[in-house]
Amino acid sequence: MAIDRVAVIGGTGAEGFGLACRWAAAGIEVVIGSRAQERATEAAARITATVAEARAEGLANADAAAAADVVAVVVPFAGQAAIYKSIAGHLGPEAVVVDCTAPLAAAVGGRAARVLGIWEGSAAQQAAALLPEGVSLGAAFHSLAASSLGKLDTDLEGDVLACGPKAAKPVLKELAEAIPKLRYVDAGPLENARLVEPLTALLIGINRRYKLEGAGIKITGL
Repeated sequence: MAIDRVAVIGGTGAEGFGLACRWAAAGIEVVIGSRAQERATEAAARITATVAEARAEGLANADAAAAADVVAVVVPFAGQAAIYKSIAGHLGPEAVVVDCTAPLAAAVGGRAARVLGIWEGSAAQQAAALLPEGVSLGAAFHSLAASSLGKLDTDLEGDVLACGPKAAKPVLKELAEAIPKLRYVDAGPLENARLVEPLTALLIGINRRYKLEGAGIKITGL
């Protein structure tokens, strides 16, 4: 499928805003979602001011979820369940949701370089359990640093390991490869998100130890 529009729930945060800018630069219209309409509108205005010929709009989360068939949820784990409950009833019957949540221990006052155990197995599986039947959910973009995403004059490099059902894979692939120099890697079914999500914590630790900002992942042999 050719993605013309993507809603980014959490698009006012550093990672969500960075992804939205990168997709806008690729010619995809972005709808920024936030709990506060004003913040969403402000973020959309920043995108149009930053990215040439960008198409961007800011809406409250529920309206943003209803405005696109592809919805990326880029929020901290602490607020993930509440966000999904608030948008679930507004998603289209065949929507594809891309979950970017990492269950970092920082959500409960712990260290960002550690992960939490999730009853369902992963944050993505928890999210999928909150969505209505017919909506497909995949998990991706856990290995991209928010600081690197926000530097639009710098190319990103590395692989995007994506998990999910067959119906979500083309969307995950197109969104990953819309960003120059990123490569999509099919990491299997959604249950593998329990292996992919901890990469966020692993890379945070590597960045700190080596005083880096944007350590990433590259699968050799492909």
